[in-house]
Amino acid sequence: SLSSISFESVVIGALVTFSILALVVGLQRVVANRPNALAKRLQDVTSTVSLTGAAPAGTGRSEGDGRANPLGLVSTIAQGAATQNFTERMARELTQADLKLTVGEFLVLSGVLASVGALIGLALPIPGRFVLALLLLVVGAYGPRVYVIRRKLARLRAFNAQLPDMINLMTSALQTGFALPQAFAVVGREGPQPSAIEFDRVVREIDLGLSPDEALAHLLERMPSDDLDLFITSINVQREVGGNLVEVFDTIANTIRERVKLLGDVRVLTSQQQLSGYVIAALPVGLALLLTLINPNYMLGVFDTTRWCGWTMLGCGSGMIFLGFLVIRRIVNIQV
Repeated sequence: SLSSISFESVVIGALVTFSILALVVGLQRVVANRPNALAKRLQDVTSTVSLTGAAPAGTGRSEGDGRANPLGLVSTIAQGAATQNFTERMARELTQADLKLTVGEFLVLSGVLASVGALIGLALPIPGRFVLALLLLVVGAYGPRVYVIRRKLARLRAFNAQLPDMINLMTSALQTGFALPQAFAVVGREGPQPSAIEFDRVVREIDLGLSPDEALAHLLERMPSDDLDLFITSINVQREVGGNLVEVFDTIANTIRERVKLLGDVRVLTSQQQLSGYVIAALPVGLALLLTLINPNYMLGVFDTTRWCGWTMLGCGSGMIFLGFLVIRRIVNIQV
């Protein structure tokens, strides 16, 4: 009868149904998007509207008076990103992380991982499996987003570290008589990743009809770096007023190299404090989980006998741990 169906069976059935539905929807989206993949890539490349929804940032002109305003491109992009909705921000992060996934496919993947994690937690014959299922559900839902953010930041750090050498490579190409787009092509062929693929995209956008200003603006949107902003600003200023671009590139490369070196020194000095923040935040959680697996009655008894007291202590403890972790991160986050 229906009354004999346990709550656990209902939850497992709902998770299985959701997992199958999400998998089917994800496969349907992949198959449906195949015929339009080429048209979508061409539209993304040849579009003259920037990812922030503003006027082409690479032109370096303001809307009010039409005069050149090449400064503050990173700030402009950040302000435009703040006004985007969740779908646009997620698409932007996937592009910056160089993941060939649409927003729908990413959300379906997160839903499938969350459902599978919850099913694994409920299937384990251990006490407190509902807590474990909830934990795996949260990890499966937010794990992919954390991976995207970490991959994006790792690519940005690698790009910033490679930028001085890439500028020197472009300087050598300019000294041999190459034009600026040809210098970008040299970096795309001979540079390391991720610099090679990003400058290769710039060359392809120029070949498809975009101006160098617009192609560089798209590069800055994919790699929101202050160093890259300085590099693009120098190109825009040189195109407006003229000057020796080789000497400007040499000066910028030396400036960026010193800044990267200083940032590395600061990161080394603060690495111990950053690790301490992670250890202090993870230690109570790991110890609580370990004690729950060893002696569930000892840890979960407070939630049975004095329910309000147990949940109050858990909430206050979790909040204080999270607050302390944020304070430590803020202290050691030294801007250079």
